[in-house]
Amino acid sequence: MSQTTLLLLVSSSLQTIYMVAAASVLATMFGLPLGIALYITRRGNILEKPRLYNFLATLVNITRSIPFVILMIAIIPFTRLLVGTSIGTNAAIVPLSLCAIPFIARVTENALSEVNKGLIEAATAMGATTLQIIYKVLIPESLASIINGLTLTVISLVGYSAMAGAVGGGGLGDVAIRYGYQRFDSVIMLITIVIMIVLVQFFQFLGDWVVKRISHR
Repeated sequence: MSQTTLLLLVSSSLQTIYMVAAASVLATMFGLPLGIALYITRRGNILEKPRLYNFLATLVNITRSIPFVILMIAIIPFTRLLVGTSIGTNAAIVPLSLCAIPFIARVTENALSEVNKGLIEAATAMGATTLQIIYKVLIPESLASIINGLTLTVISLVGYSAMAGAVGGGGLGDVAIRYGYQRFDSVIMLITIVIMIVLVQFFQFLGDWVVKRISHR
């Protein structure tokens, strides 16, 4: 393998990690509060608001129903407005984040649903506010499940980043298409696949490790 090829693989791997990490952080920043809002406004919960819940749930379901490739193309004007371009790694972060937000929201809602209702009732009886219940009961009790869900989201984003590379997003997907497929370089294709597998395994290991640390506290 030439030095040029090695540098290409290293830079594309770093681009993929950058895209996935940035999109994961942004999606968590928006998806986690959205998931909490879905849970607390659901019928029978601490801030029951059926109309708001139905609106948020419909919005999440609609967004989740759009295939990533179509979403990425459909929001090109929005992406260009935010980052000034529709190609490159920074541009790819926008659709990656948007596709992950509803997934994280549902994961968070489901994780919170597993919390024992008795704990919530006890906190309410002691005069805890809604924010106190969220930060001192709901999130701590469901944190392991939330992290498991976030791990799955990050792994999905690794795959989506490869799709983004196919339309100018950079990263390993771009290398696999331009060099592995279009130039019939099976070695490059195999190496990119191996790197993607290693990345997925690393993120899964990291997520499992964090969950174990939390569970043992």
